[in-house]
Amino acid sequence: MRLSRYFLPILKENPSEAQIVSHRLMLRTGMIRQEAAGIYAWLPLGLRVLKKIEKIVHEEMQKAGAIEVLMPTLQLADLWRESGRYEDYGQEMLRIKDRHERELLYGPTNEEMITEIFRAYVRSYKSLPLNLYHIQWKFRDEQRPRFGVMRGREFLMKDAYSFDIDEAAARKAYNRMFVAYLNTFSRLGLKAVPMRADTGPIGGDLSHEFIILADTGESAVFCHKDLVDMPPPGDNVDWDDLQAIVDERTALYAATEEMHDEAAFGAVSADKQLSARGIEVGHIFNFGKKYSEPMNAAVNGPDGSQTHVHMGSYGIGVSRLIGGIIEASHDDAGIIWPESVAPFDVALINLRAGDAACDAACEKAYAALEAAGKSVLYDDTDDRPGAKFASMDLIGIPWQLIIGPKGLAEGKVELKNRKTGERQTAEFDSVLDQLTKA
Repeated sequence: MRLSRYFLPILKENPSEAQIVSHRLMLRTGMIRQEAAGIYAWLPLGLRVLKKIEKIVHEEMQKAGAIEVLMPTLQLADLWRESGRYEDYGQEMLRIKDRHERELLYGPTNEEMITEIFRAYVRSYKSLPLNLYHIQWKFRDEQRPRFGVMRGREFLMKDAYSFDIDEAAARKAYNRMFVAYLNTFSRLGLKAVPMRADTGPIGGDLSHEFIILADTGESAVFCHKDLVDMPPPGDNVDWDDLQAIVDERTALYAATEEMHDEAAFGAVSADKQLSARGIEVGHIFNFGKKYSEPMNAAVNGPDGSQTHVHMGSYGIGVSRLIGGIIEASHDDAGIIWPESVAPFDVALINLRAGDAACDAACEKAYAALEAAGKSVLYDDTDDRPGAKFASMDLIGIPWQLIIGPKGLAEGKVELKNRKTGERQTAEFDSVLDQLTKA
């Protein structure tokens, strides 16, 4: 993509309304634009990152056996009356009526609708286990939307829902999502720690929040240091027997501020205690028959009797993740994107647009990188070099290929690693070969 033809409305000054780093940088880099309180338009740069995150989430859900569907954003109020949640949900739910006076709501979540879909088609335990998921826009009418995409009113969410014949099978479904989440966040360049969460009236131990550590995190968290450094389980696992992997993570202390037990944390050796700030990016939860009983989602069991299914829900805040990644990975100059979700792989900077040698070298590099499957943002504008460097540092593309007349006179170009700040000057073809094979 040539910058001269791209829509990239970078702001020179920090927006006064932005209170946290991610909100400030997303506005400055032209990733989003606020259209109303807590509601944002996604501009080209932001949308590229959003799509990359979506792709990774899709891939990891499907590896774990989840099947994609797509549910509408508007839901019938009567469904929520069946579950008993319509009046209980409160003012965060946006309630509306259509021209026929039918009561609708803009979905904040999809437990009722997915239960209705399940009960309409599934009759036998032989169709289980089943996990259905989608990535869909949600709306919650927050009283005080703030912090940009971290606490907006409209947000993109991945929500999955499992259906199982009994509690033992439901635990296996839960474990699959637990492991899938560890793999997902690792691919996104994040170290996410599963922390015990409140299970409410359901009880038990099947509820975890996945927290990434960031100095600007919204809440205090406490955990065993070894959890932060544990590698992801990876794809080479037995998806039907994951209890040992889950036990390894949950055996070590990890809790958010709300669930913190000072005595239990004190039992952790002092050199392994970690107190930090954290951001929730995912939540998995088993809720048994909370929805299947009032909504009569039942199957014929092995003995022929009707059995209400055990269910679980598994959420990832896809749009929220962008804010979380930025909070965890930035410096004074701007964003530092993990390579897996960066809007572009390489920033190509022409230090003297219009110079025949520079233009020719940049065109060669641009064509070679694109042919190798690398996405390139080519700054072919006539801005000053300092402004170009500042913009590319702000945007946070992992690699900057810098081509100028002085270096070219010696057959050399400069390559900068945005994360480390390391710069190397080398032969043009050598650098190009390094980038195309990376």
